[in-house]
Amino acid sequence: MTHPYFAGDPRTMRERMESGELYLAEDAELARESQRAITLAHRYGQLWPEDRDGAEEILGELIGSLGEDVEIRPPLFVDYGQYITIGPGTFINHNFTALDVAAITIGADVMIGPGVQLLTPTHPLEPWLRRDKLEAAKPITIADNVWLGGGVIVLPGVSIGENTVVGAGSVVTKDLPANVVAVGNPARITKSL
Repeated sequence: MTHPYFAGDPRTMRERMESGELYLAEDAELARESQRAITLAHRYGQLWPEDRDGAEEILGELIGSLGEDVEIRPPLFVDYGQYITIGPGTFINHNFTALDVAAITIGADVMIGPGVQLLTPTHPLEPWLRRDKLEAAKPITIADNVWLGGGVIVLPGVSIGENTVVGAGSVVTKDLPANVVAVGNPARITKSL
C-alpha cells in the first residue's frame, strides 16, 4: 500500500531519500539496507581488536568510499554507510555516529574526536507529518585537515571549511569557513588561523 502523501509519485523511497525530499524511513528496502549496515558495523567492532585486516575488509564493504590509511576506532554507528566518503589519512576516534541518510563527505587528513555525531536526517516541523513517520535529509561536508573535538555535533546541511578546528562539545548549526576556530552551542567563530 502506498502512503497517501506519495500518491501519483512513482519513485521509490530510496529515490526520494537520495533527492533530499520527504520519504518513509520504514520502507522495507531501506530497512534491509540499514540492517545490513548495522550488522557490518557491529562485525567491524568485534574484529578490530584482534584482526585488523579482516576489520578493514568489512569497513571497505560498509563505507561508500574509503581513502588509504584511514583509521576508525570502534564502535562505529551509521544508517547506511554507503553514503559516506572518507579521504586518505583521516583518523576517527571511538563512538563515531554518522547518520548518512544524505551524503557525508569527509576530506583528507581529518581528525575526529570521540563521540562525534554527523547528523544528516531532518524531520518536518508539522506534527502530522512527523506522526506519519516522514523525514528528509541534508548532506554534510567536512573539508581537508579539519579537527572536530570530542563530542562535536554537526547538524544537517552544514559544511566545514579546510583547516577549521571545532572545539569539544560544540554544536555546529551553520556552515563554517576555512581556517577558523569555532566553539560553543551554537558554534561561533572565536579565532582565525
